[in-house]
Amino acid sequence: MLYDKAKIFVEGGSGGNGCISFRREAHVPRGGPDGGDGGHGGGVLLRCDPSRRDLGALRSKHFRAERGHHGEGANKQGARGEDTVIPVPPGTQATSVDGTLIDLTQPGQVAVLARGGRGGHGNKRFSTSVRQAPRFAENGTTGESGWVDLRLKMLADVGLIGLPNAGKSSLLARLTRADPKVADYPFTTLEPVLGTIETPDRQVVLADIPGLIEGAAEGAGLGHEFLAHVERCAMLVHVVELAPSEGEPLANYRTVRSELAARSTGLEDLPELLVLSKSDLWTAEDMADHLEEWDRELGGSVLGIIPVSSATGAGLDKLREAIVRFVPAQVEAPVVASAGGVEVDFEAEHLTYRPRGEDGYSVEREDDGAFRIHGHGIEVLFERFDTNNEEALAYLETRLAEIGVMAELKRAGFESGDEIRVGELEFELY
Repeated sequence: MLYDKAKIFVEGGSGGNGCISFRREAHVPRGGPDGGDGGHGGGVLLRCDPSRRDLGALRSKHFRAERGHHGEGANKQGARGEDTVIPVPPGTQATSVDGTLIDLTQPGQVAVLARGGRGGHGNKRFSTSVRQAPRFAENGTTGESGWVDLRLKMLADVGLIGLPNAGKSSLLARLTRADPKVADYPFTTLEPVLGTIETPDRQVVLADIPGLIEGAAEGAGLGHEFLAHVERCAMLVHVVELAPSEGEPLANYRTVRSELAARSTGLEDLPELLVLSKSDLWTAEDMADHLEEWDRELGGSVLGIIPVSSATGAGLDKLREAIVRFVPAQVEAPVVASAGGVEVDFEAEHLTYRPRGEDGYSVEREDDGAFRIHGHGIEVLFERFDTNNEEALAYLETRLAEIGVMAELKRAGFESGDEIRVGELEFELY
């Protein structure tokens, strides 16, 4: 069974805490602070691995990266936490915890699902001419975490589409070395099957997509589960049976086209080659009449109309040559964009940490008289320091005054000794 969906929980490692330390050596009076910084937490990454077939190994799993090591005395910085790397097959799409769209198509590509937290600064960092012996340091911040949905869209050049039992699996088996299940009843194909047409100059990958039925785009039948797999194709080969057990050939063709259009992802705009299957059931004169009728109905809307027979092999060489001729030699890679429309930078050998936008702040007086400060940047600032440490609180007050929060509190009616709330923290500020 092909597992083309997975939902996983990812959690970046927390940053290590900064160290509070003072240099203590014989004959070195007043050595001063020498607490080192904590290491950054590891991230949870996706890596495109061509040896992977599907997402079956990722069902209902949790992935956590290592936290950063704490800083130490003698200005020793804590080690960075190890990343957790998740191998996925080419064609995997996901949305990271911060909303970035990820699309892995090339072997070796790496993208970040959840970033680790930043390490805290040691007390050496807070030493100034007027604060020569700081007895506080920063805590590391927590890493990003959340549930992530993964979706696999198979990388194929050509998608074989059509109603159930139209002859797609038999056609794939004759055109390539694939071995799909073939039987004389509908829905024998329960998952996409890939095959390759090889020529001296190139390879073309074909995907047999399970049969579509009317209403597939809304969830009817099996086809809607696999329409995503043809979204990457450069062209479609539409297989139509001339003597179907149900319906008329032209009506069946239009049913499938309607489902492609209802998908609203541009599938209906892909170049299409029409294949009339099971041509061995008709005489040459009847087949000529059929070709004339289909050409009259479709005109120039298709690349060509080719009758074939998987049983006798008639028309297969012509079809194989047409597929190779019409599929572009270079298919453009899909555009990968973040929620803001900016291209994603795939992480290669290092991670770049950038502070998240603070998005401003606001002060609100609650019903019980306490003051709540809203704002991501302010919450991170308080997360970094121990509010039970008087020196740390004094530093925080200085930072709040520099940012303008203290002035905003006073405008809201704050007085010394009132209770302040930031996130889940509650304390009195004097």
